[in-house]
Parts: sequence; structure tokens; C-alpha cells
Amino acid sequence: MVFISGKKYYLWLVIDSETRFVLAFHLTQARDSDAAFILMNQAKSMGKPNNFITDRLPSYNEAVKTVLNESTHIPVPPMSSDTKNNLIESFNKTFKAWYKTKKGFNSFEKANNLIYMFIFHYNFIRPHGSLNGSTPA
Repeated sequence: MVFISGKKYYLWLVIDSETRFVLAFHLTQARDSDAAFILMNQAKSMGKPNNFITDRLPSYNEAVKTVLNESTHIPVPPMSSDTKNNLIESFNKTFKAWYKTKKGFNSFEKANNLIYMFIFHYNFIRPHGSLNGSTPA
């Protein structure tokens, strides 16, 4: 979650579990199925995953079923399954450390642009310990 002019916005993400590459992101005020559909369509443009792991937000259900119909949707309950969404949580920790220095954003456009640049840095420049110092790209 980020704040833009004092209002809450949600950052939706799709990350490849093998490469750690952020495939898609979407910034919205609502956590609804429209936002999920937009995110799934962005992700689909990067390829078709075998599995798609999400938290249990109901907004994902129809979007994954419709857009990624060849993928297995695995909704993960927090802290209660062998299949976890630790990858997203790890990204969120990195993102929050960066975002904390920003103290919010002044406009949606600036927020979107800065988040895009952060993700570019994350994908193409920042070394990842889990990838032996390589970048996801």
C-alpha cells in the first residue's frame, strides 16, 4: 500500500518465482476484480505460467480463471501452507524500505513513474542474493 496525496493506493504485483523478475504491476485505489483483470492481462503478455500463486483475495478468482485459464490458481492462506507467497513478501519488504524514504507521493503519475523506475532497478540493476549476485533480467 502506498499513499498518494494522503489517499491509500494498492500496488498489485506479478513476480516470476524462478527468475524473481517483476512481470507486471498495477496501482489502484480499490482491490477489486477490475484491477485483477488489468494485472492478469499485463502478466499474460509476458507468457503463460503453469501455476499462479495469490493471497486469498477473492478479486483474483475470476481474473485468473478467465485470463490465465491454462494456469493452476493456488490461493495461499497466510502462514498455513507449504506453498507460500514469500517471494512477494520479500519484494514488499524491499519496496517498503525504498518507499519509506519517499513519505508518500504527490500525484498518481509521479507515483506510477517512480514505482516503474524502482521496478526497473530491481529487475535490471540490483544484485539479488538469492540469484548469487545476479539480477532477475
